Amino acid sequence: MASEAIIVIENLRKSFGNLHVLQGVDLTVNQNENVVVLGRSGTGKSVLIKILVGLLKPDSGYVSVLGQEVEKLKGRELDQFRQKVGFSFQNSALYDSMSIRENLEFPLVRNVRNLSRAEIDRAVEEALDDVGLSQTINQMPSELSGGQRKRIGIARTLILKPEVMLYDEPTAGLDPITCIDINNLINEVKERYKATSIIITHDLTCAKTTGDRVAMLLDGKFERVGTFDEVFADSDERVQQFYNYNFVN
Repeated sequence: MASEAIIVIENLRKSFGNLHVLQGVDLTVNQNENVVVLGRSGTGKSVLIKILVGLLKPDSGYVSVLGQEVEKLKGRELDQFRQKVGFSFQNSALYDSMSIRENLEFPLVRNVRNLSRAEIDRAVEEALDDVGLSQTINQMPSELSGGQRKRIGIARTLILKPEVMLYDEPTAGLDPITCIDINNLINEVKERYKATSIIITHDLTCAKTTGDRVAMLLDGKFERVGTFDEVFADSDERVQQFYNYNFVN
């Protein structure tokens, strides 16, 4: 039995003036699948996921997430849609003036009405436990390491129990050991939440560890889509340069 398509992208195009970033992108992501989007800096990886959550509008093409055509969503419909799609920002996007507890409470109180104090506390504690950082609940973001802030950023996203997760460079700026921790966490989120995920990265270790499939963005299109080994078995010089930069140089 075929898996349900959760994200469907067809002939997606996006330009900024004379800069043609996405030039006919096609991709389908199935239920409970991790798809890694690889590409050099400036190839449009982050533009793609901003379009997926309605932060940017495409010039043309079709984008459906959870059965909804994103471009047509407005107002309350768009807000409700975004509650189902977790967006883990590259810089974690924590509020420096709030404690970790307050950071996690914020999306919950804002989006879910009529929760009791006990329900809020339980949700915060569960999300922190899921990322292995229960002990940080009363700390401030400035007191945490870069890897811990990444985890808290993911916890704040998970607190709304999203059906789709979008990760923007989850291992950027982290040491190799912490990268392993984040990669493992991404896989744990998939199993625990049965989430469908797109992981934007240029880190091939992250790609190999977390991706059921890999989609390589080259010249504005997904030129190579398959397992990690299938994509990098290709003799295309652009693909091999990317591999060699990560694993040889």
